[in-house]
Amino acid sequence: MPQNFEEQVMGGICAFVVGDALGVPVEFKSRSTLTANPVTDMREYGTYQQEKGTWSDDSSMTLCTIASLTHGLDYDDMMQQFLRWLEDGYMSAHNDLFDIGVSTRSALLRFDRGTPALQSGGTESHENGNGSLMRILPAAFYLYRTMGNKFSSKPAAYEIIHNFSRLTHAHQISQIACGIYCAIACELLNGATIPEAIKNGTATAKKFYHSHIEYLEYYKLFSRIHSDKFKNADVSTIKSSGYVLSTLEASLWCLLTTDNLKDCLLKAVNLGDDTDTIAAIAGGLAGIYYGKEAIPQEWLAVIPKLDMIIQMCSDFCSSLQA
Repeated sequence: MPQNFEEQVMGGICAFVVGDALGVPVEFKSRSTLTANPVTDMREYGTYQQEKGTWSDDSSMTLCTIASLTHGLDYDDMMQQFLRWLEDGYMSAHNDLFDIGVSTRSALLRFDRGTPALQSGGTESHENGNGSLMRILPAAFYLYRTMGNKFSSKPAAYEIIHNFSRLTHAHQISQIACGIYCAIACELLNGATIPEAIKNGTATAKKFYHSHIEYLEYYKLFSRIHSDKFKNADVSTIKSSGYVLSTLEASLWCLLTTDNLKDCLLKAVNLGDDTDTIAAIAGGLAGIYYGKEAIPQEWLAVIPKLDMIIQMCSDFCSSLQA
């Protein structure tokens, strides 16, 4: 288990990238297909014809976020980092963008044409893909260091989390998903077990959203994850689509129904459909708890630019101690 904040960050980010890479070759594969031929190790080629260990937009945008936050909180800079990725393959595994969500692309193009960063994200209900949830983890690390270990109880923290989401996904459902995820991450950073973190994190987030009427109607959609019965939900009721609510539920269910990082990531991938994002999002939280050492070394060994990722995590943590 990680012993300090930097180890937690390293574990979270490395497990995020590894989960992403596990899912890339089978993204959009059906659950029945993966049940018949489950992922048990790193694969190559597949959906995007990529080399083994290649990560997707999930990790690229998360690394762009870390790169930006290392120099302070600046939403314009964050969007510029994302544009570099869109245009030049910056922070991609092989300097080549091969996967991007429709809402994310639209938001980045609006920003490039002069729309302010915090007004660039889509606001319609159909624009609730998981594109902001998949890059929110660095926000939790940043807030933990800048606002303290109880940041998830502070309204100002939710404003920042929601602003992170608004860059590409501005609807309340996407904002809430990001808020819940960060609240759970806060609990894990404080040393909670995974069941404790999910129970306490969702309760803390619920308190905030129930006191803000503009979110209350949408927060009701997230009620299932509060139930003690959620852990025992049948897999047939767990949707693994790119809809942000389904992605969050699937990720948390994988965390609750496994007791080690490897099984968590494989379970997430083998749910099918949005395999890379669900495994990445589950991996981010699992990595905080289990640590980088829990990631199979043969999986880490094929991740491109691993030294760069580790150095970025170290620089990020150092910047937060300054």
